Order: sequence, then C-alpha cells, then structure tokens
Amino acid sequence: MIDMYNKALLIYNGNAGNNEISKNLNQIVGNLAQNIRELTLLQTEKKGDSERYCKERASEFDLLIIMGGDGTVHECINGLMELEDPPIVSIIPTGTCNDFSRSLLIPQTITEAAEFIHSGKVESIDIGQCNDRYFSNFFGVGLITEASEATNSNLKSSIGKFSYFISALQSLKKATSFSFSLKTDKEQFEGEAVMILAMNGYFLGTSNLQLNETKLNDGLLEIYLVRESGLNLIRNMYNKAFSDDWTRDTEGIDLIRASSFQLETDEKLDVDMDGEIYLKTPVNVSILNKHLKFITQ
Repeated sequence: MIDMYNKALLIYNGNAGNNEISKNLNQIVGNLAQNIRELTLLQTEKKGDSERYCKERASEFDLLIIMGGDGTVHECINGLMELEDPPIVSIIPTGTCNDFSRSLLIPQTITEAAEFIHSGKVESIDIGQCNDRYFSNFFGVGLITEASEATNSNLKSSIGKFSYFISALQSLKKATSFSFSLKTDKEQFEGEAVMILAMNGYFLGTSNLQLNETKLNDGLLEIYLVRESGLNLIRNMYNKAFSDDWTRDTEGIDLIRASSFQLETDEKLDVDMDGEIYLKTPVNVSILNKHLKFITQ
C-alpha cells in the first residue's frame, strides 16, 4: 500500500452518458483526492483514445486509474506496453462484466473500488502477448468470437452479463469446428475444435475459471481446447457458470498450461482478446511474466 501518490491520471469512458459520468465522478473524485496530490482526468471520445492517451501521457504519472469496462482496460494495457517505465495501474469497474478487475479482487462498486486504491497492495502481474498486441484477461478463437459478436447491444444494456451467456448458448447450437495445430515448447496438438481459449485472468463473462494452482503472476496461460459443441458442452458450461466444481476431466475440453504457443488454423479466424478483435490466425502467443504493476488485494 502506498499512502500518497504525487500524480495520477484517471481515464474514463466518455460514451457512458453525461448524467452517468457526472454521477460516477462525483462519487469518487473526493475520495481519490485524499491520497493523490495532483489528479488529471481524461475522457475518451472514440475507440482507440485510451490506448493513445496511455502511450502519450501515462509515463508522466505515478498512478493510472482506468474507469471503464474490459474494452477500456484492454486499450490501456496496449498503450502502457509501449512505455519503458509504466505507472502503477488500478481499475474502477464500470463495464458489463469487468472480468479482469474481478481477477484482481477489486470491489465491483465504484465507491469501494476508489477506496481500494488506497487500501490494496501493489503486485506485478502477467500480461499476454499475441503477435504485436497484448491482453490482460483472455485470448480466444472460434466460439468465443462468435458469442462476442452475436451479443445484442440492446440485450446487453438491459440484462448485462446474462446476455453473454444467452449468446454463448445460441452460438453453441450452430458451432462449426475448425482444424488447428497448436504447438507449445513441450507438446503439439492437432485436430478439430470449436474454440481455443487461453486465460491469463480467472473470469470470463463473470464466471470463475480459476484452478487451484493458477496465479496472475505464475508465467503461465491456461489453454482450453474445446473439441465439441452440442448439449454436452452446454451442460458443462452451465455447470461451470453456476458451480465452483471445475475439474480437469470435463468432457470435450482439454486443458494445457504453457508460457507460449503457436496456433495455426485451416482458415484464417478472428482472434478475440479481452472482447476486442484486431487480429486473425496464425498467431504466436506468449505470457510476459510480472510485466505490469496493478493494485490488487
């Protein structure tokens, strides 16, 4: 825990609506000011602003506060990775799922998250790299991109995280498999799959996928090869989403732990990183051990 920060930058999502933005800022700025000598606020207007702000300005500050959802966090991470000496990072979650902030054990209300900045501890956390992009929470191809793209924006606004589960189930019914070759430093896997998912964080759509041995700074990714869709996979997804019982022997899913892998597919597939799509396969994916400092529990 650091008692006082000299300079902090707060980046917040300008697409949330003026009333909501004003309400959120009113709830947190007074609390933040108690332990920050100089606080600068930057509002995003369009996609890419968060990444650009971090590249251009973040090195001037001791602390970066990200107020937004998983997409804003993803952009900020990619901007920070361009810096030689990035600031400490904290997240005030205001998105739909806020999966990476959940992995950091950050409270999910903004007032508690603001207080947590002063009470939490600073820890170095792993960051994933895929070609020339970076991710904090997950990498995925196949079903994960189909479910993300199929999520209805109106549905998302009205019922939040449950819309992701509905979209996932709809995608599972019509999932098509793809041929793949995945090579780690120790093993090679080939065959058909409907989804390949590599987790750095613990949460996906607010569902906890954490295994007992996994940590955010262990230098490893948890790679799930999902080889089949249909009712069996829907049942397994449902059980995991609403139960803490998760084993390595889930039918239709293979689990690998590795620090890096190369992935090729029979046709170019969209790559989803933290809910954002920038790249297509083939890709090289690796974990950068303890690369950024975050405030966590």
